[in-house]
Amino acid sequence: MQPSAPLVFRWQEARIAAIAPVTARVKSFRLAVAFADGYRAGQHVDVRLTAQDGYQAQRSYSIASAPDGSGTIELMVEGLEDGEVSGYFFDVAAVGDVIELRGPIGGSFSWDAPDGGPLLLVGGGSGVVPLLSMLRRRALAAPDLPALLIYSTRTRTEAIALAELEARHRDEPGFTLVLAVTREAGGRRIGSDTVAAALASLGSPTRVFVCGANPFVSAASNHLVAAGLARGVIRTERFGG
Repeated sequence: MQPSAPLVFRWQEARIAAIAPVTARVKSFRLAVAFADGYRAGQHVDVRLTAQDGYQAQRSYSIASAPDGSGTIELMVEGLEDGEVSGYFFDVAAVGDVIELRGPIGGSFSWDAPDGGPLLLVGGGSGVVPLLSMLRRRALAAPDLPALLIYSTRTRTEAIALAELEARHRDEPGFTLVLAVTREAGGRRIGSDTVAAALASLGSPTRVFVCGANPFVSAASNHLVAAGLARGVIRTERFGG
């Protein structure tokens, strides 16, 4: 008899429990899943859609939520032109629909309170989603842990969960948000000066996570190494060309 695949690699059903707008291009989907209380912040899931003719499309999405007892996980899906899976989520999906997914997936790019800190997070665009999961977990399990998020976005209106992040910056001791807006008047990109100021504020981080498009992750990681951080403490997750 062939051994069955571990649960994390098995396709399972998930029901859409709630849908809400996040930005003009991003929507939040709450999915009722069996592992809602058994994943680590930063992990992702694979979503698979099957058409009536048998054609299948599959995409990976980071989990935005942290285990909170709701029985659900939250995905934040960005609508992409000609996106097969994102097109379904934006144009077809409704509360009560059932989709297939597998997960949670990912070990090195994940964090929980026993891993400690200080915690330095660097995100570009939708790459902030798994970092948001880490910050939500921090708030629940280690609210005094020093943490700093450098978030690069083209405009404030495109920033994901900006109101939440600014509220955390204002209300949570030990958390700092550094927002770099690149396409507005007076905008700036993340550079060596941004990283130096962040490290001066946070101190020496023991956990560093960088997520975003390939060029962003490469540039941000180079700035971190140039600032003196060891490559071994930096964990990256990349997407796109």
